[in-house]
Amino acid sequence: MAKEPAIKNKITEDTALVKILENSKASKILAKYNLPCLGCPIAVFEMESLKIGKVCEMYNINLESLLEELNKNVKK
Repeated sequence: MAKEPAIKNKITEDTALVKILENSKASKILAKYNLPCLGCPIAVFEMESLKIGKVCEMYNINLESLLEELNKNVKK
């Protein structure tokens, strides 16, 4: 079985979605928080520039809780 890509540094509000989505565990956590970008066809073209903090701000998602869960569950 293939090993999950590690996220090298702590995920912060400035981490791009493209980096977070490299890990399937992180993808599942983002889906749990109903991040609309995951299913948005336009977001595909913006993933490298979309920062998790900005997305949370736009969609009123609790950034602090999301970051805590991501950093706790996505092993370095």
